Amino acid sequence: MHEEARVSDGACVRVPSASRALTRRGFLAASALGLAAALAPSLPGCSTSKNVVVDTAGDEAVGTRLTFFGFKYESINVMAIEDILRAYMDEHPNVSVSYEGIKSLPYYEALVKRLDSGNGDDVFMIDHDTALSFEKKGYLSDLADLPTISTFSRLALDQMEADGAICYVPTSISAFGLYCNLGLLEARGIAAPRTVAEFEHACEAFLAEGMTPLVANNDISFKTLALARGMAEVYAAEDARARIAALSNDPDALAAQLRPGLDLVERFVAAGYVDAALALETKKTADNLDQFATGQYPFMLTGAWASVRVHDMAPDLAYEVHPLPVLDEGPVLVVNVDTRVSVNANGPHVDTAKEFAAFLTRPESIEHFANSQCSFSPLKGNAAPDDASLRPLAGAFSSGAVVGSDDNILLPIWGALRKCAVSLLQGGSAAQAEVQLRDLLAEGAGAR
Repeated sequence: MHEEARVSDGACVRVPSASRALTRRGFLAASALGLAAALAPSLPGCSTSKNVVVDTAGDEAVGTRLTFFGFKYESINVMAIEDILRAYMDEHPNVSVSYEGIKSLPYYEALVKRLDSGNGDDVFMIDHDTALSFEKKGYLSDLADLPTISTFSRLALDQMEADGAICYVPTSISAFGLYCNLGLLEARGIAAPRTVAEFEHACEAFLAEGMTPLVANNDISFKTLALARGMAEVYAAEDARARIAALSNDPDALAAQLRPGLDLVERFVAAGYVDAALALETKKTADNLDQFATGQYPFMLTGAWASVRVHDMAPDLAYEVHPLPVLDEGPVLVVNVDTRVSVNANGPHVDTAKEFAAFLTRPESIEHFANSQCSFSPLKGNAAPDDASLRPLAGAFSSGAVVGSDDNILLPIWGALRKCAVSLLQGGSAAQAEVQLRDLLAEGAGAR
């Protein structure tokens, strides 16, 4: 059994398992390089700044300046954050909040450096694996007393309360699915696949025409496929909580549970459903969208949040996003309770930062942000995004889902599976990937 979370001095002892900066009112574009240089002493660990939006006036009455650090950095991601910050600062004219965002991989390196050096931001985004690595460091404030906690759905609370203390608040629930090019499918009389047999039949039909069926990236595409296949029966079981608890801290058992998912990925790669060499170079929410937007691929595996970009890149492309067709009997929806926001327990403005976190998780803020990300709301009712292309996911949501990076599993499953998926794309076997996964999970357990 894992050690129960404890709260000490307002901090969670057991931590749950390109740049864009925004400040008060003016929001005037400035030179990224110039501002990055100016901020370098106070913001260690960040060297990838690009767009920066700053204010040059109206700060005379500001008494408290909060900094908010995150991995949402593109304009299309940041617009909703900008709206929320403006609304908060209108209600709190004596507080200024600046937001800085960089790409996810360098972001986590920078986040760890800032917190370890004692220069952490007041508010920041975390994910499952990074939170696990913060265990016992006391970096995160307990947020259980936020007035908005009671508004979260049971799915979200099951993650937030996994270890007793609440050390983050989610602002969205992302879903992962199979993008289906309706034009290519309908022209061949192929329906969007619901079972693994239907998916393989469709892929074989396109291969027979000399077409590569599937766009995949080198991060989430195949690890979510493996999770869906391997964990579906666990989450569907009547004793799901007990089964998840049994896997929680057992690298051998968890790796064995995921073996069928690794087998499926190996099978798809070996069959040529994906250009493995291209996938190894394909970045998520970037190169993969470029490929799918050409209209020349029938399928793509990625997150639903990319839909807003696909619409922008290819406005005439007709597509839908469906749950993953990985079982004999039907599809599986994989979700993450994410864009998790925490408050620095060691920051100079803890109380004000908590007030901001409460504002950020008001229903009007959450629903605006989640919808802008083509994600579900983490609040009661789990409101679906407006995007019509995502309706098949919304229909599946109420039937239950596999949680990709479950806080009730105290092992770095999300990052470990990514490495295993890369190995499979490189030609490794599922048996080798299972050993690799077990070793990575065991290493993560040892780090705690």
